[in-house]
Amino acid sequence: MAVFAKSTAATAEERAFLQHRIGLFGLVAGGCYLFFLSFRLLFADVWWRPSLGYHLASGLVFMGVWLACRVGQHSLRVLRGIETVGLLLGTGALVVMGAYVEHVARPDFILLLALTVALTARAVYVPSSARRSFALAAAVGVQLLVCVYFSFLDLVPTNWGAVAPEIANQTAAGVARGLTVQAAAWWAMTVAVTTATSRVIYGLRREIRDAKQLGQYLLEHKIGEGGMGTVYQASHALLRRPTAVKLLHAGRASEAQQQRFETEVQHTARLNHPNIVTIFDYGHTPDGVFYYAMELIHGVTLGRLVDVDGPQPVGRVLAILEQVGQALVCAHGEGLVHRDIKPANILLLLPHLYGGQPEQLKLLDFGLVKELKDTGGIDVTHANEIAGTPQYMCPEAISDPTTMDGRGDLYAVGAIGFYLLTGRHVFEGSTVIEVLGQHLLAEPPRPSAYAEVPKALDDLIHRCLAKDPARRPDTALTFLQELESVPDVPPWTPAHALAWWCDKGKTLEATQLSEPTGGLSIQIAGSTELRSTTDDLARHR
Repeated sequence: MAVFAKSTAATAEERAFLQHRIGLFGLVAGGCYLFFLSFRLLFADVWWRPSLGYHLASGLVFMGVWLACRVGQHSLRVLRGIETVGLLLGTGALVVMGAYVEHVARPDFILLLALTVALTARAVYVPSSARRSFALAAAVGVQLLVCVYFSFLDLVPTNWGAVAPEIANQTAAGVARGLTVQAAAWWAMTVAVTTATSRVIYGLRREIRDAKQLGQYLLEHKIGEGGMGTVYQASHALLRRPTAVKLLHAGRASEAQQQRFETEVQHTARLNHPNIVTIFDYGHTPDGVFYYAMELIHGVTLGRLVDVDGPQPVGRVLAILEQVGQALVCAHGEGLVHRDIKPANILLLLPHLYGGQPEQLKLLDFGLVKELKDTGGIDVTHANEIAGTPQYMCPEAISDPTTMDGRGDLYAVGAIGFYLLTGRHVFEGSTVIEVLGQHLLAEPPRPSAYAEVPKALDDLIHRCLAKDPARRPDTALTFLQELESVPDVPPWTPAHALAWWCDKGKTLEATQLSEPTGGLSIQIAGSTELRSTTDDLARHR
């Protein structure tokens, strides 16, 4: 069943590729024969003879193969039929042409050269197994040898005494047998070379296809790359479901980091919430590279949203923060802290691709997620490690990551709310150290300093950005409850969202693959300079 599904999934791509390559084969072979025909006509003493007519017919047959492959979409069986019939008819016309070539011109050599061109072109252009290539080459070889033998049966050996004394005393049948054996030897080499060529090219293509196959997922094209891995659009062989597959960069992480990453993905896979990206599967490639498969989401990041449209209406910001809060209630309830909440990791779904539903978002990339321990702190194997995005990192993630809990995610949510309302980051600087230092020491500005914001929302965001985690909402659920109680906020209804997407949606879709401005994720382990700098900043708090 799995093999059948896999072959079915690949049929459309293979059919289109095969049709294109058979067409190229017909064009190259037909072009070569017609070019040589024009050369013969330039030096012909007469404009018409049977050999020229069959030569023309051969070129036209191969050009017909090309034209047939340019029209419509044919099944694999029809394409193989076009290839086989075209090859045998085209080479058959050449063989008949050879029967009309005078003995002195050595039709056996002419046919060997002409047919070798056709078989070589096919081996290069048409993906085929070695067995099929051998069978077709053998069929063409039978035509060749029959023609050579019968062409020389009417030879008069005594007339060749001056130019070929070795055959002067032989019979015509003897000469025909000798030349046929000679042609068979040369054709055997042609068959061996073209069959080997097909085997090598076909094998390389299968290796490339297998390299794109991860378990039940067929990689289609790359859609993104980050510090920890590369993301590909893929499809599931059985379900034919569009999927995103992320591969961990083996060379960019230590063995311990890779093991922690795999554990984190396993934790994340148990999350089930409409605002959290769903992980379907995970595993290892044959060479040991870890990957995981997740739902493929069509949308735009919050960073791109602000890039294109600037500060957002308060009602829309409230709706976005509510969905982020709901996702964190789920994650924190499972004992997981995201640690990399930022605009680039929050995606707004394109409404017209999801049945016109109310504006919905997905929280992405739990690549830095950590599991909470019973002590209330976060499980970090290496204390000398800073991970996250500078503009959205809470102070404790910088000074002592082992003390970070769910309130660290709420700090980042507050920074996102500030960014959506004002169009700027809470803290900005020319270096990473400068931004991290402000998170540790500087008093965060209020959103109301840059935009019209209800006081209750202004106070809530400012509390989320408190240096001391104890001053922030104690849980994501508390944050969500306070957010829902903010008064006097104009609602962001589905009608508002639809009108906005009709106005700005095309611009966003056209730029959704651009780099968002949500900040740069960093993961620095064992950096003495950075650690000593942040320790100094922490002592001055």
